[in-house]
Amino acid sequence: MVHLNRVSTLKEGEFSLPARRKSTVPGLEHISLEAPGEDDFSTSVYGSRFAAQDLPAHEIPEREMPRDVAYRLIKDELSLDGNPMLNLASFVTTYMEEEAEKLMQEALSKNFIDYEEYPQSAEIQNRCVNMIARLYNAPDTGDETQNAIGTSCIGSSEAIMLGTLAMKKRWQNKRKAAGKPYDKPNIVMNSAVQVCWEKAARYFDIEEKYVYCTDQRYVLDPEQAVDLVDENTIGICVILGLTYTGEYEDVKEVDRLLRERDIDCPIHVDAASGGFVAPFVNPNLQWDFRLEKVVSINVSGHKYGLVYPGVGWVVWRSPEYLPQELIFNINYLGADQASFTLNFSKGASHVIAQYYTLIRLGKRGYRSIMLNLTRTADYLQEQLEELGFLIMSPGHGRSLPLVAFRLDPDDGHDFDEFALAHQLRERGWVVPAYTMAPHSEKLKMMRVVVREDFSKSRCDNLVNDIKLALKTLTEMDAASVEKYKKHVEDAVSHRHGHKKRSKKPKGNLQDNHSLQATHDKSHPIC
Repeated sequence: MVHLNRVSTLKEGEFSLPARRKSTVPGLEHISLEAPGEDDFSTSVYGSRFAAQDLPAHEIPEREMPRDVAYRLIKDELSLDGNPMLNLASFVTTYMEEEAEKLMQEALSKNFIDYEEYPQSAEIQNRCVNMIARLYNAPDTGDETQNAIGTSCIGSSEAIMLGTLAMKKRWQNKRKAAGKPYDKPNIVMNSAVQVCWEKAARYFDIEEKYVYCTDQRYVLDPEQAVDLVDENTIGICVILGLTYTGEYEDVKEVDRLLRERDIDCPIHVDAASGGFVAPFVNPNLQWDFRLEKVVSINVSGHKYGLVYPGVGWVVWRSPEYLPQELIFNINYLGADQASFTLNFSKGASHVIAQYYTLIRLGKRGYRSIMLNLTRTADYLQEQLEELGFLIMSPGHGRSLPLVAFRLDPDDGHDFDEFALAHQLRERGWVVPAYTMAPHSEKLKMMRVVVREDFSKSRCDNLVNDIKLALKTLTEMDAASVEKYKKHVEDAVSHRHGHKKRSKKPKGNLQDNHSLQATHDKSHPIC
């Protein structure tokens, strides 16, 4: 089980060697292989008693451990993790300049929420909000109190929670003012949404109304989305950069239909991945505050914002769309503060790193990087097409810089995408295989996210390893492939810490409406 962990019933125990049969060689009968005692001392990490014991896993140890020993043993454990630069599953930034890392290191002890003590860190956040809001064409009303408003978050998940709360509260206020029921809010979205949208709906008691994908269409259908809107709809989620295929949903068409039908329903744009790509690769694409119905936008700074995790941003068109009762005015730390977050304390280092990146690169720097990534993704797409894969992502600047692809079923392969992904993992690459969203879940696919540190030469290395993996799998006979697929299934189950994935979570939770419960939906890594 990952992230949510159960407390183990195991007790801490020392490593013990198995019994050995006695040696018949003179002088070897009485060798002591007992672990060093507490009073034994060694200047070598691996000569210490700690190296002969299991690392504590269930209880805090009674005695101290030398700092160099603790560091070395933990570092050794972490060496079993994958190489982040070869993890092509994730959008998350894996490279920053040394100067940015130094700024982050120097700010590690700063609690961002303490505005009185760290006023300049708060000022830096305000600058970032201004820059991002203007990047998204927030309207200038001429009255600063009515201009766009925003805040930093831990990531887009928190930003989406805040955006959803704001839409729900605004809808409730309007219903109360009209003397109408306000207990059954719903939200319209694509069934291929990132899991945080499902969390927001479940946590805040909002009904999910889905536009389902098909085998040919993976993005939100604007007509179907607007048809689902009723008097209880708090808003429509439109995604700028689908997690599965990288496609941009048609925000402009959803906006047009809402205005054409005179429907008072806001749009929240989930620009977690696309918010730092589209403005530089496709500046004329209308998806942001240029559209009347777009009232809030979230973006992840730790994806194509080029900052280490985790930092995100959410911006509202004007204070009208962020109900005042959601904002807390507090003075715990010596100064009056306006706060709208799900957490309280957080480090200032990532906000500072975002500011560094914005002023270090500027628009020209971001544009250069995003165009390079787009060109690399297009090159990879061409190479995969030559190998016979079917491409599922638009590419050529019309989507995120990623390549979603699958095996051609007409080629008659005995292996599937999961077997290919496992072969690549044996070569060090993490290229995820997964099934599409509900109503198109029979489609298996793979995805390579092109990040800043994924150069063309590294791309060529990946293509060569894909060729080798295909050759290895193709040369297996059908029986061997079936054994290998079973091995892959067992390996994946072991890696995720369970024997078989159940379709519904255990416990007393009654869940009859969510995608997880009704479709056993799998989510690609973000």
